[in-house]
Amino acid sequence: MKAERVVGVSRPEQAAERIAELVRRSEPGARLGTKEELRAYCGVSVGTFNEALRLLQARGLVSVRPGPGGGLFAAEQSPMVRLGNAVLSLDADHTSVADAVRIRDALDPLLVQDALWYASPADVAELREILAEMAGAAQGGDPTGFTRANWRLHARIAAISPSQVLRSIYVGLLDLIESRTLAVLPGDRPMPGYLLERQRLHAAIVDAIADRDEAAALRLTREHNLAQSP
Repeated sequence: MKAERVVGVSRPEQAAERIAELVRRSEPGARLGTKEELRAYCGVSVGTFNEALRLLQARGLVSVRPGPGGGLFAAEQSPMVRLGNAVLSLDADHTSVADAVRIRDALDPLLVQDALWYASPADVAELREILAEMAGAAQGGDPTGFTRANWRLHARIAAISPSQVLRSIYVGLLDLIESRTLAVLPGDRPMPGYLLERQRLHAAIVDAIADRDEAAALRLTREHNLAQSP
């Protein structure tokens, strides 16, 4: 049966979710089928299926075995993998996205505090490279490019934290938000001006992290989260 298309969700994400549902109904280590059988089950092209497979492997949901009797198998899942997958399996409705944004905003101060303690010069340099991408997208009036760069900035700040639990929950929330959101919603403000305003705010947060200025970093983070996302 061909999968029904869900508006706002990519084809690889839809295919990955169909196979993830099979995994949830299977015992760890159970054989799910060959790649071709599962591709046909999802009703997608080879390229789309391969991208879905990469998503599933990155989330620790499946393993691939070559040769006779091979194919895709439900992976053994650690508690950390189950935690991340619980976030990613939330319903794709407005309420779950709003909840994900609210919880992400609540975790931001913890990640900023960790970045203040642990960010290296190389970390700060990479953050500023992403800020440059955001600035380019803002100046070009590209809200989708801006949003994706912005999410990469948040994920890169999260990667600085030494807490695996915090990183896993936060990145899972970002994945959920990104997979359900297509563009920035700036209200009635002019798009280029709004994007540049948001880019400057993110740049100020990164400057405060680089300067180890906790008061400024947390104040700016609160300002960020009180304004419209991203």
